[in-house]
Amino acid sequence: MQETGRPAGAEAAGPGPEEQLWQRLTAYTYLSAPERLEYVALMRVFCATLLADLAVPDILVKLAESGGWSRQPDAETVTARLEQLVKWGNLLRSTHTVKAASIAEYQRSRARYQLSKLGERVQRDADEVLAGADAAREVSSELLALVDRGLRELLVAVARPGGADAQEALEKISTLFVQFAEFADSVRDFYAYLGQVLSRYDLDGGEYQGFKELLLDYVEAITEDVSFRSPRIAASLAALWPDLPGLLKRIDEHAVGLGTMATAVETRVQRSRGRELSDWEGLRGWFVDTDGQGSQVDQLRGATLRALQSLLANAKRMLRSATGEMSRRRDLLRLAAWFDAADPETAHDLAVAAYGLYGARHLGVAPDPNGTVPAYVSWWSGPVVEVPVALRERGDRAQRGRNAAVEDHSTQKLRLLDEARAQAAARQAAADELRSASGRFGQVRLTSAAMALLLELLASALGNAQLRRSARGSDFALDDISAGDAELDIRLTARRAVGSGSVLHSVDGDLLVDDLGLTLSRYAGPGHSDGSAAERA
Repeated sequence: MQETGRPAGAEAAGPGPEEQLWQRLTAYTYLSAPERLEYVALMRVFCATLLADLAVPDILVKLAESGGWSRQPDAETVTARLEQLVKWGNLLRSTHTVKAASIAEYQRSRARYQLSKLGERVQRDADEVLAGADAAREVSSELLALVDRGLRELLVAVARPGGADAQEALEKISTLFVQFAEFADSVRDFYAYLGQVLSRYDLDGGEYQGFKELLLDYVEAITEDVSFRSPRIAASLAALWPDLPGLLKRIDEHAVGLGTMATAVETRVQRSRGRELSDWEGLRGWFVDTDGQGSQVDQLRGATLRALQSLLANAKRMLRSATGEMSRRRDLLRLAAWFDAADPETAHDLAVAAYGLYGARHLGVAPDPNGTVPAYVSWWSGPVVEVPVALRERGDRAQRGRNAAVEDHSTQKLRLLDEARAQAAARQAAADELRSASGRFGQVRLTSAAMALLLELLASALGNAQLRRSARGSDFALDDISAGDAELDIRLTARRAVGSGSVLHSVDGDLLVDDLGLTLSRYAGPGHSDGSAAERA
């Protein structure tokens, strides 16, 4: 006889991939069995111990102490449940030798059981779901800063002469991946809870206010923190990536762990996170788009946007409720409870009283005149009648509103064009003033527009300076750095001039320039000057 759900021929074919998958899924069977509460109580007794085998009398005592059994436990029922858990793979029969002082004690203790690895993992996950399935989990955003710091410290250690110490690198990697796993799990749990709440259409005023503050404050803070840290983490990973294979190889040579056992006894070993290159690929995929489908950070932004859209949908519903279109959720729940407790005849009377539906012809929508439906055809299996949207949502056929006229924006366009021309003329006048005042800045007082344009060109020129390194340290090369504007036909060139100083006067104040010589000229292309009207300030 073949057991239900087991693939046909699985035993004859041997433990292939499908057979192994079936065995692992079978370990979840006790969670959906009719006696699921009794099975969970038994599994909790075993999960409370470490590497211990228990006999039925010991289990009865622990069940009585915990109170997890629905009734007074008896040995026969507990034994039957234990044997079933052994068949499902959650428990194992113990191979320890039984020492008994009498035959009665041997009979009581000869059947001993211990927890399997798969059974312990399934029960641990089940307890975690039961404990916090409906709770809102806080996002551990502070761990993201620790991940950023750990990556930068690891990058510094790798860049040292001789490379990073293997033990130090192992400790940093293990800590880093534990922190990242906790952060990623908390993000997934929180956004799953958020989606569950925002999918409700019946939020009242107090609930809406609470979730609005949650989105606008908490979610925004999470998104901003992730957006701030992600580029730095991505840059650290990019710099560390070429040295990563060699670093992992050095760590494997230093700390072998269970790797030797996997080779000796042909056992698959699940290594700690961070020891495999695939773990690092998963970490990089969280912050960097590696497959063209977007990173997890991009998905986080998309989830936040969808949450805000759901919040706006609830806001629209509440605005409609202010005009009389109230949510009827509570009334519908009460009506559903009446339907659930009613017999068939009473249910028909309730449907007529609540909806006024005596038959399909009372919907108010005319059927297709070309299609004749016999009277004996049930409306349930009959042809479907298309109901207009206005009738389905508002209950009437009247067309509301009218087509809006196309708005004329010609006046606004002319005003914007005039403002743009005036702004361009003011900047051109400022450029002409700067070129005319070149070489005699100490004698003239510049206007606010001219001084603003000069500061803009000076900031752009200093931003173009290149960082150079030498034996004496690092410094910026300030030799012939320049910035210009082709439309204004002006270029500013700056050179280092140690000991010199210039004072630029304007109506807004004076600007003192130390150790820097400024040259204004006409624009002649990037990095070139035609030399006309060029003087040193």
